[in-house]
Amino acid sequence: MLTCNKSLARAVSRTTSLALSLAILLVTNQSLFAATKYAPTSVDMQVKKVSEHVYYVQGKPGVATDNEGFISNAGFVVSGDGVVVFDSLGTPSLANKLIKKIRTITDQPIKKVVVSHFHADHIYGLQVFEELGAEIIAPYGAQKYLRSEAAKERLEERQFSLDPWVNENTHLVLPDTTVSKSTEFTMGGLTFIINFMGKAHSDGDMTMLVEPDKVLFSGDIIFQERIPFVGSADSKKWLETLTHLETSGLTALVPGHGPASKDPKNTISLTRRYLAYLRKVMGTGIEDLTPFDEVYAAADWSEFKDLPAFDAGNRINAYQVYLSMEAEMLEQ
Repeated sequence: MLTCNKSLARAVSRTTSLALSLAILLVTNQSLFAATKYAPTSVDMQVKKVSEHVYYVQGKPGVATDNEGFISNAGFVVSGDGVVVFDSLGTPSLANKLIKKIRTITDQPIKKVVVSHFHADHIYGLQVFEELGAEIIAPYGAQKYLRSEAAKERLEERQFSLDPWVNENTHLVLPDTTVSKSTEFTMGGLTFIINFMGKAHSDGDMTMLVEPDKVLFSGDIIFQERIPFVGSADSKKWLETLTHLETSGLTALVPGHGPASKDPKNTISLTRRYLAYLRKVMGTGIEDLTPFDEVYAAADWSEFKDLPAFDAGNRINAYQVYLSMEAEMLEQ
């Protein structure tokens, strides 16, 4: 019996040593991957702690090519058994820098990347995490975008406007897992609740709630301290989503753009008010058969005109909403 116990102890010891060696090798390989191939970026990227397990980095408000592409947020959650990243930033170089920042907090391997939606400023860093072997989790609708001409043209444009941080080696990444309804998973004592929001800000949006920290990553469903980018979004559905988004009991909310908030309801307010005003003004103009230029010129933009990205994006946003509301009325 003693011999058996010794043999078992030796076997356990060898197994433990092997597991430890593999874990060290995985982290080392991840660090080596992250340290090569990508152009250095000079942006100031500060890690901000939100709760016991949750951190994020905040992009600078502006249009997509400002600040070397660092205009959106990304977060990460350190569990007892690995790291979960939320969004991957707008260039591989930024993702590379984010990984280095994560390594200042933990040596845990990066196991999953949850993508809020497939817009360029949130996904061009995915290839860096893919190389690490992380599972890429994305909302239903991602494949539609990735196979579209719009995705191809956007990447070509960014390979020019954000060179060298986005270049000929930058490519789009297909997800490993696609989410079409709300789900959850556990890792290292934490629960991650993924809420599939459907088509709102993009063709597919989702949020991630971290328990027990009660921190919500909202992606671009919510913007803070800047006007939202509307693009081809379904503004009606987006507004409905914001109106019904559950925020009671949250300790913090990390939006897709802007600082984290300890007052989630107030954070949602800016995006909701902006979309509601766009739909009110453009809708009235369409009902009165007023041309867009006249509707836009007559509108009172004073509540939003001093926000970052207003000059670059507001007229485009308004026109997109005008066109989409025209289509809504034709469908009635």
